[in-house]
Amino acid sequence: MGDWKTTDGLPRRRRHRALSPLREHLRDTFWFAPTAALVLVCVVWSAATAADDAILTALRDAGDEDAVSDLLGIAEDAKTVVTTISAAMMTFIGVVFSISLVAVQMAAGQFSPRVVRIFVRSRITKATFAVFLATFVQSLLVLTSYDSQRDPSLVASIPLVQSVLTLILVGLSVVLFVMYVNSTLRLMRVAHVVDLITREALRVVANMPLDVSAEEPVGDTSAGTGTGSSRGPGPGASSGASSGASSGPGPGSGPDLGPETARIAHHGRAGVLRDVDIARLVRMARQSGVVLRLVPRIGDFVVPGTPVFAVHGGPATKGLRALSFQVSVGAERTFHQDLGFGLRQLSDIALRALSPAVNDPTTAVQAVDRIVQFLSSVAQRPLGVLLHRDRRGTVRLVQPVPGWTELVDLAFSEIRGCAVASPQVTRRLLAGLDDLLGAVAEDRREPLVRHRTLLTQAVERTVPEAADRAFALHPDRQGIG
Repeated sequence: MGDWKTTDGLPRRRRHRALSPLREHLRDTFWFAPTAALVLVCVVWSAATAADDAILTALRDAGDEDAVSDLLGIAEDAKTVVTTISAAMMTFIGVVFSISLVAVQMAAGQFSPRVVRIFVRSRITKATFAVFLATFVQSLLVLTSYDSQRDPSLVASIPLVQSVLTLILVGLSVVLFVMYVNSTLRLMRVAHVVDLITREALRVVANMPLDVSAEEPVGDTSAGTGTGSSRGPGPGASSGASSGASSGPGPGSGPDLGPETARIAHHGRAGVLRDVDIARLVRMARQSGVVLRLVPRIGDFVVPGTPVFAVHGGPATKGLRALSFQVSVGAERTFHQDLGFGLRQLSDIALRALSPAVNDPTTAVQAVDRIVQFLSSVAQRPLGVLLHRDRRGTVRLVQPVPGWTELVDLAFSEIRGCAVASPQVTRRLLAGLDDLLGAVAEDRREPLVRHRTLLTQAVERTVPEAADRAFALHPDRQGIG
């Protein structure tokens, strides 16, 4: 069975939500979850304090001093546990995460520095850190609620509910600690790392619905085609992914954007274009009656003054002056809207494995497995640009994405050059290329045939013995098994 079979069933369309960029940006930070947990634990502590006061008031109104005395004894017993927790939790947090950072550093050195973002985006990592901090803060807050008065008739506070809540948080911390250790250990395994990268990359593919119509309205214009960036739309424009996004026309019929009337430059800091706020851009374009074209691709490095948007089919109104604020620029690429970032990371892992310092061809084969899986998932999909439509089906935003040839070159060019001396990797590359050749249409075979030919020629030039050449050029999905 070819690797392309593993990608069946990807959804055809998925609606972009307005908060999607914000959510992705928060996932790339490490401060939001702990901060939210600290705020939440303060709110819960306030509610628990009110519950303790209500219980104490109800018992006194009922004249049940014996019950108050019993609760006071239970709370005093719990105080010992709470005191121990508050003293040990912060030290525990420091030791656990110090060791974890060493493990992450080792994984980054073994695979690629870009795998650190997997640790940062990990939900279990953030949940563990957040609950640990919440437990520490809760224990401190509970200690402040204890009354030094021992007389049941005079005591002002018995933090029973607060103590129970603290013990619950301790139990949750233990469970999350076990899950966190398991997650961290998996991060050091290459199979898990490449699987996470591939799943993130396939989510981007899943946001690209297949073509539903080649004849769809583009803006409110009827004349002219856009000019400008070589990465702009043209013949072969293709799929889209957003609220109302769909594929562009098939090969040979580019979208009619209307004449280009203005360009909007980037005025922020220099950095990598991480993503754009598609929902807002579509709304702004609809309100102004124009079509916007994103000039750079997601993942490109932009500097102040770089054109980021071209306006087609109408004048650039005052409302479009805020366009530059709808793009996110950061220090590194993200998966959110970057179709090629997954391939970049998988290629980096394979290249690191093939370097003389590491010399681990099996890891390279595992990366090639996932590269073939990703390419097979886009083999039948239109590529080149994404056309984002408003609710009426009118194209309002045109976003360039890598084409098929660019993705194939990104996947195989560097690995092919470094794999010549490793028969395990050359055999896997040939098998992967053969699988892809059987899965793509005729017009997409050229880059695959080119890379297969170049790999064969490189092996024939480098390997002197005929038997070794024949062995290295025999396709094998497991490399050498």
